[in-house]
Amino acid sequence: MVDSTQQSTHQVKIVVPEEHMMVHLLGSGDELLHTVERSFDSDIHVRGNEITISGSPEETSVVVRLIEELLELVKNGTVVTPDAIDRTLGMLRSPGGDEERPADVLTHDILSSRGRTIRPKTLNQKRYVDAIDRHTVVFGIGPAGTGKTYLAMAKAVKALQNKQVNRIILTRPAVEAGERLGYLPGSLYEKIDPYLRPLYDALHDMLAPESIPKLMSAGTIEVAPLAYMRGRSLNDSFIILDEAQNTSPEQMKMFLTRLGFGSKIVVTGDVTQVDLPDGTTSGLRTIENILHGIDDIGFRRLTSTDVVRHKLVSAIVEAYGRYDGQQQKGSQGTRGRSGGSRSGNGTGT
Repeated sequence: MVDSTQQSTHQVKIVVPEEHMMVHLLGSGDELLHTVERSFDSDIHVRGNEITISGSPEETSVVVRLIEELLELVKNGTVVTPDAIDRTLGMLRSPGGDEERPADVLTHDILSSRGRTIRPKTLNQKRYVDAIDRHTVVFGIGPAGTGKTYLAMAKAVKALQNKQVNRIILTRPAVEAGERLGYLPGSLYEKIDPYLRPLYDALHDMLAPESIPKLMSAGTIEVAPLAYMRGRSLNDSFIILDEAQNTSPEQMKMFLTRLGFGSKIVVTGDVTQVDLPDGTTSGLRTIENILHGIDDIGFRRLTSTDVVRHKLVSAIVEAYGRYDGQQQKGSQGTRGRSGGSRSGNGTGT
């Protein structure tokens, strides 16, 4: 598809065989070409169906790979956008970027529903989705906006459609930040509804709205607080525990031991956003040490580079990460100095 010939050490020419592919590659008003140009120091010139890249050997190599991946997206019928270019380039430049082709990641269909297709947008998201396929229990840990819950729900809906499970169970701990649940107005359902609303919102993206009440009344889809899981054995189900950082170790153990025959569990959470009372340990923070090495349990971590919301969200997550790291170092230094003082006094006496 791409005829690439090296004209000199620092210049590479790519010949695009079909005119319509070049149109999709360049974008309206050459918008996509400008996006590529802004990402590199190399000179990129287009003439007819030829793209010539001039620059350092290392960078021209990346530009060529990027264009080849974008042409593969065009070939597969995927609309190339500036975001797709940024995602592709991020994968090419990331450690382990040679493990999977970006085009394969960005064309990996999870669920097609209501005129749209849900796909992973980063390499880590693809690995997370693959882990859900491979393991019975999967933990997806990472900051807000990385698609942990959304992708898990897409896999759950797909499993239900394929009759791999008989029902979907979505649950969250009803832990509030700043308010006591009992002081909220309304019935029990109305009290817990705000904590479950994000799960309903995702469901409405993936299923026809009119079908959701029917599926819920039939018990095919259940959305409930974590406390409702106690004492149950959940067979033939796809179970998602969201906001798991707000579980205690005892709640986490209770939830995981609900696993029944023919079921799959996905646990998602962000250990940097714990709303538990002071002195309460997060069950998500301790779970990897407890379950490490057990077959059929997978852990996948997502980072700020996997955020699929506005670009500023990724920058905000990274800024908080740096701040938390500095605070942690500062507190460790303070403890070290005070500890040294106590040690000196003890030796003296």
